[in-house]
Amino acid sequence: MDKREDGRAHDQRRPTKIERGVNIHAEGSALIETGNTKVLCLATVTEGVPFFLRDTGQGWVTGEYSMIPRATVERTNRERRGAGGRTMEIQRLIGRSLRAIVNLPLLGERTITIDCDVLQADGGTRTAAITRAFVVMYDAMRSLVDKEIIASMPVNEFVAATSVGVVDGSAALDLNYDEDSGADVDMNVVMTGSGDFIEVQGTAEKTPFSKDPLDDLLDLATRGINEIFTIQKQAIGLDE
Repeated sequence: MDKREDGRAHDQRRPTKIERGVNIHAEGSALIETGNTKVLCLATVTEGVPFFLRDTGQGWVTGEYSMIPRATVERTNRERRGAGGRTMEIQRLIGRSLRAIVNLPLLGERTITIDCDVLQADGGTRTAAITRAFVVMYDAMRSLVDKEIIASMPVNEFVAATSVGVVDGSAALDLNYDEDSGADVDMNVVMTGSGDFIEVQGTAEKTPFSKDPLDDLLDLATRGINEIFTIQKQAIGLDE
């Protein structure tokens, strides 16, 4: 099978690097690079929860997402009047993905907010944000346990995400911007460490696709995400 334009095999992820502890104020922080995509993730712990959870004894995890103006090829204006539709969609996806693997009652009435700021975009920013948001959330929760603010770790299992797609007729893992913008099929997959899917977002950009290529893409995403779990465990010191 021919290699892709950047030299990778179709089932090969881009190189991934996670640098933790890049902010002295946040309870969890990391700068993450996936190929040319760079995302800064910060976790903040605050006492209290949204009004709909008050007096329930249950905590909350939420995410915020933004791109700095020159994260992309051309400058984009800051969203000064509030988050746009795409931003809101990604923020909700980050929050859903994290809450799916957290025992919120163990957190108590506290909120963990994960800020994900894209410093440089080359495809896969939402999946990179989810994968890295888990790392900083884990660090924030571990600090609560270490300080004996909460009794035990609320994280039930790992969560990570990746993009896959059909590019030039072949299934491909971890699409960069050029591949994503020209893909026949574009898909984002969020999965737990036990192999369950939290979200599958798939779109036929040109012509509809059948179940067989869908299964191939999900299998490819699963293999890629399992590799990411290993990187996450190394980053937080839980190497197998």
